[in-house]
Amino acid sequence: MSWLLLPSLNIRSIADSLYIDLSHRPSVEGREISEGVVLDYDASGHVVGIDIDNASVKVELHELMVSQVPFITQTITG
Repeated sequence: MSWLLLPSLNIRSIADSLYIDLSHRPSVEGREISEGVVLDYDASGHVVGIDIDNASVKVELHELMVSQVPFITQTITG
């Protein structure tokens, strides 16, 4: 059986930022893709996180909803 790690959302109301952690791998580089939105990449170039500054202006946090996220992924070999 293999487990799928779920993304985590970290809302920092004091800093008005939202960080979406997509992987357990560490970030080695960040690239701003639009004003205040940074994609974090691992050493292999995979996106591992999304950082949104001024989140209260860019994202309707009171309506943030996640749907159809699998909780467990099973791999069965025969």
